[in-house]
Amino acid sequence: MATKRIADEPAYVLHRYDWSETSLILEVFTRHHGRVALVAKGAKRPTSSFRPVLLPLQPLSLAFGGDGDIRTLKSAEWVGGHVMPTGEALLSGYYLNELLMRLTARDDPHPLVFDVYAAAVRLLASGDPDALQWALRGFELLLLKEMGLLPALDVQTLTLKPLLPDDCYALVPEAGLQWVSHDHLRNALRGEQWQALHAALNAPSPLAALLRECADLLVQLQRPLRLLLNYHCGVGALRTRQMMLDLQTL
Repeated sequence: MATKRIADEPAYVLHRYDWSETSLILEVFTRHHGRVALVAKGAKRPTSSFRPVLLPLQPLSLAFGGDGDIRTLKSAEWVGGHVMPTGEALLSGYYLNELLMRLTARDDPHPLVFDVYAAAVRLLASGDPDALQWALRGFELLLLKEMGLLPALDVQTLTLKPLLPDDCYALVPEAGLQWVSHDHLRNALRGEQWQALHAALNAPSPLAALLRECADLLVQLQRPLRLLLNYHCGVGALRTRQMMLDLQTL
């Protein structure tokens, strides 16, 4: 049986770890094949052509082959287009990578998630501090939706009753979207605000729609989305998130 070979595949490196004294195992996120594990033979050698290319948060074009759980990297080229994010933006990029590692399965393609991830990384690399928050919240929302982990934002989850524009509703990890009184407004938005987010998420270009129509709302979603992501990841705090908090206290 012929070994399957993939060429010219858009990809990003999510994670890497040692496989031998000279080689690496890579977890890469590809546009047409989802998350894939690859062995990069000889990548740790000083003369390897892989060494300067296999960096996180950089757009790559890969060729790889094999039929097992771990395939063999044949070639890797840097596509270019933006610089490496730095500082808080770099840690934020690692956070996006951790979300993909935890919430996506291998060999399960999600082209929309790939495109949104690529756009989010470009925003992180722009150096705009406002763009950083927009990129994170937009990616979180769209990843949760595409993984089937985000409830519909135009109805109450448990009753399927439509949202009233001026009433307040909170996103609760165990129960979805539910009505709250005006005395319990933490993590809550008005019905019309949730409906605007729902419409943007279902637009033909959802990230652009979120940034255009809901930029102010995205910042308000930081805590409820964090709680929802932690719930579905089965952790109290994501490792990269805890790293950012630790650095802020130094």
